[in-house]
Amino acid sequence: MSNLISKKICIIRLSAIGDTCHTLSVIRQIQDNWPKTKITWIIGKIEAQLMSDIPNIEFIIFDKNKGFKAYQDIYKHLSNKDFDIALCMHPSMRVNFLYPMIQAPIKIGFDRRRAKDLQWIFTNRYIKAKNNEHALDALLSFASNIGLITKPLRWEIPLNKDENKFAAKFVDPNKFTVLISPCSSNRKKNFRNWNIKNYIRVIRYLSKNGCKVILTGGSTRLEAKYALELSANTESTNLIGKTSLKQLAALIQAADLVICPDSGPAHIATAFNTPVIGLYATSNPKRTGPYNSYELTINRYPDAVKKYLKKTVNQIRWGQRVRHRDAMMLITVEDVIKKIKFFLNSKK
Repeated sequence: MSNLISKKICIIRLSAIGDTCHTLSVIRQIQDNWPKTKITWIIGKIEAQLMSDIPNIEFIIFDKNKGFKAYQDIYKHLSNKDFDIALCMHPSMRVNFLYPMIQAPIKIGFDRRRAKDLQWIFTNRYIKAKNNEHALDALLSFASNIGLITKPLRWEIPLNKDENKFAAKFVDPNKFTVLISPCSSNRKKNFRNWNIKNYIRVIRYLSKNGCKVILTGGSTRLEAKYALELSANTESTNLIGKTSLKQLAALIQAADLVICPDSGPAHIATAFNTPVIGLYATSNPKRTGPYNSYELTINRYPDAVKKYLKKTVNQIRWGQRVRHRDAMMLITVEDVIKKIKFFLNSKK
């Protein structure tokens, strides 16, 4: 497909925040190679809060909470549209049912091994099979598959004046600002969250070393618990449950450093070139870690695989999670402080 220049491309990637950040980097590759191409992006409702004001992209929002009506809405949006190519970048049964609605002669999906939930039935071309890729590199394979020349990675998520003004209120220009997003998404057997007591010790270390700490997160009951205990026991600014997704992005852009587990903020930070200390034990950072911050990322995943699965990383499926509630405790406070020292020394 090296000689192909598409006039109209449909991108399908609904969720989650991290994966849509990866997807945006692919879209920027398309724009940098084919600036006249019209791009339509079918995206999830939550993720659209971060992305949908990006210029020169048509967004079609899929609201999964509507159930069957969500598919009817997408069908109405697509009924009078046709595309040259559909990049089917979301392999799941929920999304697979959208692909027949898209009028495009070329529908590119994942290779058969990575095409979850029989995605290969709904597509007619496939990216090249590869082993042990980062999730971002896997999505970038869609760009190379249609013949795009690799350009420098960029994201450029727009933030307006009010969002930047909101973030500026909480940043001390005379101190390093460290944003801590302590919790990952609250899913069954997710087990990506680190211990509150450990966070307290880390925040106290940061404060002792002249850093300003901002706490961010959602409005779940678990995050409210973290907010209460962390703010009560440390010098920190508690914004957990108090920001929009765009305001969170503005805070991440304004921060000097982000500390978080495997979660959306790690990838939003990557999009804004903000360094990340990633806390990884139950998932493999070589697959889902912050793309440009591997040297700062704590990787206790091999230890968790050995302790709880009784195997080595090479003996298990790429990206397999360690679903044990104690696995994140393999990350020590000393691990995190060591990375903080490395970061602060690099800024001297």
